[in-house]
Amino acid sequence: GYLAVYIAGIVVGNNKITYRRETQTFINGLSWLFQIVMFLMLGLLVNPHEMFKVAPIALFIGGFMILVGRPLAVWISLLPFRNIPRRAKLFVSWVGLRGAVPILFATYPVVAGVEDHHTIFNIAFFITIVSLLVQGTTITSMANTLGLAEPQPHNVEDYGIALPEDSGSHIDEIIVNAETLEAGNTLKDMKMPQGQLVMMVKRGNQYLVPNGQLQIEIDDRLLLIKANQGDSRASM
Repeated sequence: GYLAVYIAGIVVGNNKITYRRETQTFINGLSWLFQIVMFLMLGLLVNPHEMFKVAPIALFIGGFMILVGRPLAVWISLLPFRNIPRRAKLFVSWVGLRGAVPILFATYPVVAGVEDHHTIFNIAFFITIVSLLVQGTTITSMANTLGLAEPQPHNVEDYGIALPEDSGSHIDEIIVNAETLEAGNTLKDMKMPQGQLVMMVKRGNQYLVPNGQLQIEIDDRLLLIKANQGDSRASM
């Protein structure tokens, strides 16, 4: 069941669906809500004083998984994909355990009444926390170290505008500075490059509909629609 849902999510997520943005927003909120509920419920099963008893063995297992087990599993699993760079494989190897799923699976021995089920659960819980603290807090620095980090795009969610996936264009935002206004302080003076069009101007809390005579000020935010490179359908 878990595997079926996971594969179905991959298939749906990589296909065009109606109202993708609205669906994604709803699902993200719902998933965060359920993760909070899961952590609260699983936290009720943990006695902090029992964590100290399993700490030595849990640290040993956790260290083995972080340094040996997961990297080995990742590299073996990705052997058929020879085009994946070594740096990307190293990054995937470092990502580690995330979320409440490993802890949730650890409740299965408890439900089944397996011998020493509380010890198994406590070890799994401890390992997950160690992975979150060690690997989860260093993901960004690891991506930077391996040269895989990319600059974050400007936040265009404030405008509430989304383009169809097959439009051949994308939305971006620029912040006006003194250099931008060297040729003049109106849109017609700015001479936007071919394939770019200003859709809206945000000034403080105001949203302005642009035209050629609109006076642009420093720190204004310009919402642009840009043609994707190499896509002739979106040329302007």
